Amino acid sequence: MASLAAHLINPVLRVQVKRKLARATDAESLRKAFRSPMPTPRGVRYTPSIIGGVPGEWVEPAFGAPPAMTVLYLHGGGYVVCSAESHRPVTGGLARRGLRVFAADYRLAPAHPFPAAVDDGFAAFRGLVAQGHDPASLAIAGDSAGGGLALAVALRVREAGMAMPARLVLFSPWTDLAGTGRSAVENRRCDPMIQGGRIAEGARPYLAGTDPYNPFASPLYADLAGLPPMLVHVGAREVLLDDSVRLHEKALAAGVDSLLRIWPVVPHAWPIFQAILPEGRAALDESAAFIRGAAPPPAALR
Repeated sequence: MASLAAHLINPVLRVQVKRKLARATDAESLRKAFRSPMPTPRGVRYTPSIIGGVPGEWVEPAFGAPPAMTVLYLHGGGYVVCSAESHRPVTGGLARRGLRVFAADYRLAPAHPFPAAVDDGFAAFRGLVAQGHDPASLAIAGDSAGGGLALAVALRVREAGMAMPARLVLFSPWTDLAGTGRSAVENRRCDPMIQGGRIAEGARPYLAGTDPYNPFASPLYADLAGLPPMLVHVGAREVLLDDSVRLHEKALAAGVDSLLRIWPVVPHAWPIFQAILPEGRAALDESAAFIRGAAPPPAALR
C-alpha cells in the first residue's frame, strides 16, 4: 500500500515540476524545474575529488569502519541539468546505509552532447579500478538519465574487456531515448513529473543528431548479455515505466539476473524525496542490501 506522503506529493510535483517542464525551453528553465529542496542527509561526509579526470565528490559515512562496497553514482537530469550535489539525498542516503559513493559530475549537454557522458562515466569507473578498487567491490547506480548512463557505462566496460562491476542499481532509468514505450502514452496524465509526449524531444540536446537507437545512448537496444545482476526500481504511474519493464524482460532473455520492483503511486526517481517519502527510504534500503550481495525480499519483486 502506498503511503499518504506518496499520494500528497504528486499534486505538488504536478504544479512545481510538470508545468515548468512543459514550458522549459533551455537549460536554465530545466534547472528551475528540477531544483530539489530536499535536505542533505546527516552523518555523511562529502569530499570533492577527481577520479579518472572526472570531477565529483566522495560521499561516505562520517563514522565507523570504511565500507566494503563502493558505488559509482550517476545522477539524473536528462543529461542537461543536475549534479552530484543536487543528488545528495540519494548518495547520502546510500552512504548512511554503509556504502562509499563516488558521485560523478559528468559533462552535460548541450555543451557536451553524446557520447561525453558515457566517456566520463567510463573514465570514472576505470579511474576507480586504477586506484585499486576491485570490480567485485564496485557497483554502478543511477537515476533517470543516470540510470540509462549506468547501463551504457557497463556496456563500455564489457566492450573494453574489463571485469564487470558486481551490481547495477537503476532508479526510474531512461533507457529508450526514442520514447517508444506504451507507458509514454498510457501514463501521460497520471505521471506527475514527466511529459510523455516530449520524451524524444527532451533527448535532442544530448543526442545532437545521434540515432536515438544507438545502444550507448538507449541501452534498451543493446545486447545485454554479460551484464552484472541488476535491480531496477520504477513507479507504476511513470511514463518511463516501459523503459524499465522492457529492459528487465530483455535482460532476463539475455541471461542477466534482473530484479524489477514496481512501486505504486510514487513519482519519477522518488528516492530523491526520501526525507519525506517512506518509499524512498525503502528503495534505498533494498538497494544498499542488494549492492552488498543480498537480494530484496520476494514480495518486492515482479
